[in-house]
Amino acid sequence: MHIPFDQKTTNFTSSDSVLNQVWDLCKYTIEATSFSGYYVDGDRERIPYEADALINQLSGYSTAAIFNMAKRTLNYLVYHPTWPTEWSLQNPMIAYNDYMYSGDPRNLANIYKDLQPKVLTALEDSNGLISTRTGKQSPGFLQSIHYKVFDGNPGLKDIVDWPHTKEETDGFVFTDYNAVVNAYYYKALKDMALLAAAIHKSKDADDYRQRAANVKKAYLKHFINPSTGLIIDGIGTQHSSLHANMFALAFGLVPKNNLQKVLAFIKSRGVSCSVYGAQFLLEALGEKDHSDYALKLLTSQKKRSWYNMIVEGATMTMEAWGQKFKPNQDWNHAWGTAPANYIVRYLMGITPLKPGFQEILIRPHPGTLDSAGIEYPTVRGIISVSFKKSAETFTLQAAIPGNTTARICLPTLSREPAVITMDGQQIKASLDPDGRYWEIPAVMAGQHTFKVQRQ
Repeated sequence: MHIPFDQKTTNFTSSDSVLNQVWDLCKYTIEATSFSGYYVDGDRERIPYEADALINQLSGYSTAAIFNMAKRTLNYLVYHPTWPTEWSLQNPMIAYNDYMYSGDPRNLANIYKDLQPKVLTALEDSNGLISTRTGKQSPGFLQSIHYKVFDGNPGLKDIVDWPHTKEETDGFVFTDYNAVVNAYYYKALKDMALLAAAIHKSKDADDYRQRAANVKKAYLKHFINPSTGLIIDGIGTQHSSLHANMFALAFGLVPKNNLQKVLAFIKSRGVSCSVYGAQFLLEALGEKDHSDYALKLLTSQKKRSWYNMIVEGATMTMEAWGQKFKPNQDWNHAWGTAPANYIVRYLMGITPLKPGFQEILIRPHPGTLDSAGIEYPTVRGIISVSFKKSAETFTLQAAIPGNTTARICLPTLSREPAVITMDGQQIKASLDPDGRYWEIPAVMAGQHTFKVQRQ
C-alpha cells in the first residue's frame, strides 16, 4: 500500500538556514516512510511501535493533511501492542491527536472499549501510582490489553528512553514506582477523559478526570525532592534525571513554585536523551515558552543534533543522534522528526483548540528567530502564518480559512506598554496570566495583519 504525499501541502521557511535544512530533513522523512500505509519503526523492522507512531503522527499532521495512516496504525497497535509500559499509555494520546486534528470521532467510538485497558488502571496501587513490578500483570490483565510475548518480554516493562545507555537515559534509576511511567499515566487519564466526553460517555469522563486528579496528588507527594524541588526518578532513589523532569514538565506536573528550578535543571542537562526523548524535551520547553533554548537545540550543530544527521550524510532522520551512538541503527527513522511538529505547533504556534480546527490557536514562539512563515493544511483549509520580529515590533500575518475562528496570541516583546493593531486599527488585547502574550479571541476567517509596537 502507498499513501500519496503532496510536497506542496506544507511549506515552511525562516531566517535561519540550519532550521530550514532540519525542516526539509524531517519533512522528507515523513514522505519517504509512508510507503507501507502504517507508521513503521524504520526500515529494519517495518512494524508499528507506539512511540514511533506518536511522533510520526504529530509530524505527519505537521507536513501533510493525511489522517488515515494514524487511524490505521492506532487500530493495529491496539490489538498488536509492543512491550514498553509507557507506550501502552501512548495509545490514548494517539487517539486524542487523531480526534483533535481530524475532528472525526467515529474510529474512536469503534475502538473505545479496547482503548480503555491501555490506560493501565489495573496496575494502580494503594498509593495512587501504577507499577509493572508489583505482581499485577495477571493473565487476565495481559489479555485485556491484547498483549502477547514480544521480543522475549512476557509482560510490560518500563523503558523511559531507548537505547538504554547513560547518554540516552541520563542515568535514570529504575524503581518499582517510576516517575516517567506515572507522568504518562496522568496524561493518558486526562486524554481519556476528553475522549470519553467526545463520544458522550459522561460517566467515564468524570471517572477519568477524578482519577487524573488523584494521580496528580500522588505524583506530587511521592516524586518531588523537597530539598531541590526537582522530580526524582522514582520512589526509593534521590536521583533526578532529565527524563523525570522533562516528562513532568511536558505533561503539567511541575508545581509553579518549582518551575524555575526544574527549567534550570533541564537546561543544565543538555541533550541527555535520545531523538525519541527529544520530542518531549521540546514539548516541555514549548509548553513553558522557553523558545530561545528550544531554538538553540533545533539549530545546534553539535554531535547530538539533527544537523549532525545531515553532516553524517543522512537524507532522513536517523534512529539515533549519529552512528557512534547506535551502530546498528537505521537511517530512516521517523521518530527523529520532532522538529517538524515543534515548528508547526510551537514555533509557528498553530494547534486546534476545538476538534477539526473548528477553533484555531495561533501562538508563535519565535525565540531569537527574526522571521518565519508557513502554509499549513488542515481539514478546513490552509492556514498561512508569517511573522517578523525586531526589538521594537512584532508583526504577524495570518490567513484563517473559512468556517473557523482563531485565537491570536502575540508575544509581548517586553513588559513595557505596547500598541496593538489589527489590520491597521488599534485594538484592545488582554495579557495572558504569565504576561507573555497579548490575546485576541474570536478572530474571523480571512487575511489579517497584527502588530505589537513598543511605546
